[in-house]
Amino acid sequence: MTESIRRDGEYETPNPYPANPYQGNPVSPVNPEWPPPPAYRPAAGAHDGGTALLPRTPETPETPETPETPEAFAQPAAQPAPGPRKRGKGPFALLAAVAIVAAAIGGGTAYGIQELTGKNETVASSTTTSVVPTGKTGDVATIAAAVSPSVVEVSATLSGGASTGSGVIISSDGEIVTNNHVIAGASSIKVTTSDGTSYTAKVVGTDSKKDLALIKLENASGLKAATLGNSDGVQVGDTVVAIGSPEGLTGTVTSGIVSALDRDVTVSTDESQQQQQQQGGGGWPFEFGGREFNGDTGSSTTTYKAIQTDASLNPGNSGGALIDANGNIIGINSAMYSAAAESSSDAGSVGLGFAIPINTVKADLATLRAGGSDS
Repeated sequence: MTESIRRDGEYETPNPYPANPYQGNPVSPVNPEWPPPPAYRPAAGAHDGGTALLPRTPETPETPETPETPEAFAQPAAQPAPGPRKRGKGPFALLAAVAIVAAAIGGGTAYGIQELTGKNETVASSTTTSVVPTGKTGDVATIAAAVSPSVVEVSATLSGGASTGSGVIISSDGEIVTNNHVIAGASSIKVTTSDGTSYTAKVVGTDSKKDLALIKLENASGLKAATLGNSDGVQVGDTVVAIGSPEGLTGTVTSGIVSALDRDVTVSTDESQQQQQQQGGGGWPFEFGGREFNGDTGSSTTTYKAIQTDASLNPGNSGGALIDANGNIIGINSAMYSAAAESSSDAGSVGLGFAIPINTVKADLATLRAGGSDS
């Protein structure tokens, strides 16, 4: 039974409140200061996560209180501190997601282009690609050091002699682009890289109409592929560098400028004509401007658009690289005027050379990999 304790002087007047009709006991008197103080001191933190005390209203009947025990004074259990609020997916989150998706698409596009150009393809190229450092653009020594490992000497054994030319590595596993007239009719092909390593090569495909051929080294890996540029961006007067193996002198470097564009060069497609000229040791015969150079081109010929350069080219440069100031391959050297060696004053290059634009080469790669148009 709950004991009621009254202090002296309290409640001297009779209770003015009638008995509660809903309860047998009379209601407690109302203290003018409302709400009354709590029965015990509020626990710390009652207003910041703890248990708050609710005031009683006059309409709430007084209920008997239980004896005050130690449990009655126990503080409520501490509530865990609220964690950081999760930020909603606002505009910033949306922008970040869009940026990630855009990056993924960009990477996928680059990969798709590489897949379309073939396995182990050389670096995808454009006019902004730079193989040499920006401060060394146009420096012949820097260009030669960067590109020479990607240019090789090609030696072909023919039925009655030999032919020597050059080639450009376009994949790390040994795909090499060269001129068709360098390897036409060859019974065996040997390739020597810039570091002196020799490989045996097999013909993959030929296209005599463009004077192009693709050969593949056996058991090769880790080679440095050249960067194929964009010949559509070449302008007359641009600085160029040529690398090849004239007269078997591997890795010979010369320089000059682009003398003209879109020159119509006519060459022979007759394999027997090619072998005869190669065995004679002269330059590859071609026609330009109604005149024949380096011998008779024969009756079976083809014509292509070429880049003209005054960079010194000699027999053996065929199939080698014509390079722009950034170190990109912009052409495959294919024809050059070689003066008749009747006297020492007439021998050597006279600054009249031609190269097949590299965009023509890139457009023909799929055909060459499939065996070429001559298969």
